[in-house]
Formats: sequence, structure tokens, C-alpha cells
Amino acid sequence: MKKRIAIIGSGPSAFLLAAFLDAEKFTTTIYEKNKTAGRKFLVAGKGGFNLTHSEPIDQLIKRYTPNDFLDKALLNFTNIDFRNWLEQIGVPTYTGSSKRVYPKEGIKPIELLNSILKHLKERGIVIKYEHTFSDWDDNENPIINNKTIQTDYTVFALGGGSWKVTGSDGNWLDTFSKKGIQTKSFQASNCGYQVAWKPNFIEKHEGIPLKNISISCNNAVQKGEAVITKFGLEGNSIYGLSPQIREQLLNSSKATVFIDFKPSLTAEKIHSKITLSNYKNTTEILKKELKLSSPQIDLLKIRLSKASYLNTESLTKNIKIFPLEIVSTASIDEAISTVGGIDLKAISENFELKNMSNQFCIGEMLDWDAPTGGYLLQACASTGVSLAKYLNKTD
Repeated sequence: MKKRIAIIGSGPSAFLLAAFLDAEKFTTTIYEKNKTAGRKFLVAGKGGFNLTHSEPIDQLIKRYTPNDFLDKALLNFTNIDFRNWLEQIGVPTYTGSSKRVYPKEGIKPIELLNSILKHLKERGIVIKYEHTFSDWDDNENPIINNKTIQTDYTVFALGGGSWKVTGSDGNWLDTFSKKGIQTKSFQASNCGYQVAWKPNFIEKHEGIPLKNISISCNNAVQKGEAVITKFGLEGNSIYGLSPQIREQLLNSSKATVFIDFKPSLTAEKIHSKITLSNYKNTTEILKKELKLSSPQIDLLKIRLSKASYLNTESLTKNIKIFPLEIVSTASIDEAISTVGGIDLKAISENFELKNMSNQFCIGEMLDWDAPTGGYLLQACASTGVSLAKYLNKTD
């Protein structure tokens, strides 16, 4: 007789779990509180649907915090495995110039979602919409739409606390905490960071990107670009430093990041270009010789005294190591992802809740972190497949 599995939530981790469960062994039902499935997929796809990253797996697994937690899952279902599976269900992919992986040009997010749903239907997976989990009964069976669901295994894939419009609102946190499951409050990640810009600076430069820079914090370095906003800074070069910035903000209520305006040039090369330039005016040298942008030059002028700005040593140092103070993070509502949720101490290596047997948590409801670039979606997929492989081996 087949065992029954209830999957609560219909995001990428739920889809991949359902797709890889042994259909001969399990009857699988997905319960979704919205009227449609995979809404986060569709929102995430608006800016170009980044599915995973193409870098070698030994590099990819180093992008996650905390170290080692997701290694087993990612090795169980790698970025190459993910692309091969997508190809099998009719969604070919390609690698963009940034090494990020996207569906082949012309394939819209809704088409990808429909391909997954079609595949699940062919495997006999039932999705029940407008079905909301609220609690457990006395026998630890899930209560959905105020009725107990009889199941052999329950898997929660309820998402983190960002993108509330998709139903991923984190409202489940209290329910789990009251059950004695260790949880952590949600915090924003991959979000904008507040900077106290001078009024005349932001008036002039709001919306302008700082291109081809690198930013460092606590020995972590991210290359890319960051956009100057009224609030502060946004963009891939600062999103990837979220764990380090959060740590500093927690410890001292402010954080300092260091910007390298010219990561392609050594300090010696910059010093030489300034010294040997035929231009007499320092601002002209920065603009013409070093190709610094207007906001970069203005940041140097604001920070440095006139004497320091005209001093080659001081100027070179600040072009390579420009300190910028971060005041706070953006709100969770404005974040791409969150940390917090189920404390990793509350689950086994197979994602099973330690104080509730045969109940599992996967995906973004767990307390791990990753930068943007396809890493979030990849880890969600990998936790789903890893759990499927584990359950397929059970008696």
C-alpha cells in the first residue's frame, strides 16, 4: 500500500520534491493556500528568470551561509542536474554573460511554470488550491482548512518572509514556535542598505549605478555594481555581503563596507597614472585617466579634505579602499530574500524536525542565506530533491 505525503506550499522546493518522489511508493498531494501555484516563480521572473548559476559546483557551494549546511543537498542535485532536469521537461536553458543560467530566450516564466505543473500532473501529483495550513491536531497530523489531513509524511515548504504578495509572508513562524520548534525571527537579506547621503549628493546622483566596482566587508568581497538610491545602495555587489553587514549591524548598530572603485587596477598602477598624467587638474585626471564616474569623484570630494584630495597617496588609497557607513537594512517587504525561520538546530541532516517524526521542512523557510544570481532557487530545488531521495529509500 502506498504511503501518503502531504506537501504544504507550492514553490520550487515543493515542486522538485514532488517531481523526484517515487510515484510507485507514494501518493503525493500538494496543498497551496493561493488560487494558483508558484506565484513566487512568476514574480522572480519579471527581471529575467535567473534559474541557477553555471559556476563549478565546488565554487557554488561556497556561496552559502552557514558553511557546509547545504553541501550534501547541493551535491545531491547540482546546478548541472537542475539544467538537465529542466531540459527533460521541455525547458532548455542557456548561460548568460554573467554566468547566470536562464530559460532559453523566448520562454516566459508562466511557460516554465506550466511545464513543471504538467510534469507533476503526469506523475499523478494532485495540487489542492485554497488549502491553508493552520496547526496540528493532537496526533501531529496537519490541520488544513480546519480539517485534519491523514498523512504518513508531512513536508513544509512555506517559504521565507519576503515577497508577501506571493503568499510567502512568514506568518507560519508563530505556529511553529508555539509547537516548541526552534525558530528565529526573519531578517531582510539581499536588500538595499541605508546610507546617510549628503542631500546635494543624492539630489545629483540618485538612480546612477556605480559600475565595475568591488565592495568588501569582514574579508568577504563582491564584484559587480551598486545603484545609488535615496535610501542608500542596492545591487549585486552589496547584496552578496548581506551576512557580513547584518553581523556588524547586530554588534554595533552600524556597519562599514569598503568600495574599490577600480578593482582592475592595482594601487601602484593608479598612483602611476595620477603622477604621470599630462592633466594638471585632479578631477580631470580621475575622469580622463582613471575613467571614474561623476558620483565616484563626488564621493571622494565629500570624504577628503582639499589637501587629501590633491595628495596622490591619500587619493590612491581612497580610490582602492573607500569606507562607506551603512546605517540599517531595508525592510523585509523590500528584500529579495530573508534569513531566519526554522533554526537549523531544529532539523536533522535530512531536514526532519527533531521533535516531530516524519515531518520535514525544506527551502527558504530554513535559516540559510545566499546571494542573488540563481543561488536561492538552486538551493530550494536541491533541498527538495535531496529529501525526495531520502524518502525514496525509506521502508
